[in-house]
Amino acid sequence: MTEKNTHKALLWIVAAGFFMQALDTTIVNTALPSMAHSLRVAALEMRPVVVAYALVMAMLTPASGWLADRFGTRRVYFTAILIFVLGSLFCAMAHSLNELVLARVLQGVGGSMLLPIGRLAVLRSVSSEEYIAALAFTSVAGQIGPLLGPVLGGWLVEAVSWHWIFLINLPIGAVGLLAVRRYLPRGATVAAPPFDTLGFCLLSVCMASFSLALDNPVDAYRAPVSSTLFLVSVLTAGLYIVHARRRPLPLFDLALFRERNFSVGLIGNLFARVGSSALPFLLPLLLQIQLGFSPLHSGLVMLPIAIVGTIAKRWVAPLIHRFGYASFLLVNTLLVGGSIASCAAIAPGWPLSIALVQLAVFGATNSMQFAAMNSVTLKGLTPIQAGSGNSLFSMIQMLAMSLGVTIGGSLVGVFAHRFGSTGIGFRLTFACVGAITLASAFVFRYLDASASKTVGTSIPARG
Repeated sequence: MTEKNTHKALLWIVAAGFFMQALDTTIVNTALPSMAHSLRVAALEMRPVVVAYALVMAMLTPASGWLADRFGTRRVYFTAILIFVLGSLFCAMAHSLNELVLARVLQGVGGSMLLPIGRLAVLRSVSSEEYIAALAFTSVAGQIGPLLGPVLGGWLVEAVSWHWIFLINLPIGAVGLLAVRRYLPRGATVAAPPFDTLGFCLLSVCMASFSLALDNPVDAYRAPVSSTLFLVSVLTAGLYIVHARRRPLPLFDLALFRERNFSVGLIGNLFARVGSSALPFLLPLLLQIQLGFSPLHSGLVMLPIAIVGTIAKRWVAPLIHRFGYASFLLVNTLLVGGSIASCAAIAPGWPLSIALVQLAVFGATNSMQFAAMNSVTLKGLTPIQAGSGNSLFSMIQMLAMSLGVTIGGSLVGVFAHRFGSTGIGFRLTFACVGAITLASAFVFRYLDASASKTVGTSIPARG
């Protein structure tokens, strides 16, 4: 096989990995009520199924680059696909919520390595002149996954059963495993620096305890547990800062935060993505539980978010060129938060046509928001800082997804318990998570005004 054909095969392999990972973040949402009925639990109790996957990916993403250096890109990528496929199989075989959550943890272990190591494999196998085009090609799969996810999930639930939203990964993964063995270059292992195990453990405990602390502190029993977990997260964060100052090569160098736009971008991302991550989780539940939509119908209602979002990405660069990052993000964040909060109006009797317009506005503004936030956060880093900064940024993205689902699901439970109505719980929750995203607009006011209005090629195609 020629070198050109080998590179083409590599791109298809990585694209397939991107597709599986992206599809799995959205395909589950429309199936949650059916899964809950099958497992004999309430639909809102299914949020650990989403949170476990996102949180594990956030925790393990920082280790992916070191693993690829230490054991080789091909070997680790093969292992990542294998773990992901096994996790998918165990998800389909689960007979209880606990079994499903454990299987999702395993799936998240594999998923945490698919995206970063796939990018690394492309980076190490193509020339610098071809890299941008190659990354753009593979990123298309990351756009198709969220586009198909809600509809495919709803259709599979109705046509077969919810188990097939996981079983669909098996043939894709099997082809991927065979292709990795045949086409992915072996690549040499490199002398990776010692892994910062202590720093990794501290940050993992920090994220896990913080996420669990927000998980439905309704009664007198849960409140002390949540408070303790919150203190653990603060303590481990402080210990990591002390550790990073003393260690020559920490997991994430604190010098990254001297770049103002990186620091502001991370904080803004964390808050802005809470509402953006809560909506795709809450809306299918609202449509099916409160409005009586079928899984497929609810998936089709979600479709404008992905379609309009894909179209709107091309508007980002001209708008930033004209208005600059700070002004664009200030206004656009208000639009994103407002569109999320407006979903509080969706209730029995609310016109579907208006709801579709609301979701289209959210899809367009949210897509542009992700692209702009990604670019402004990373564009000021030096080449030496880029790898570590991108890894930390990816971790924050997945953490925000986990927190969005945790906060959204918890608030519905709190408000439903307080007012005795799940419908009111959903409406107040949309208003609250929208307000959190709205508040992040003020974070972006602190972006460095001297930052160039130009939009570099670093804007990722995926959010």
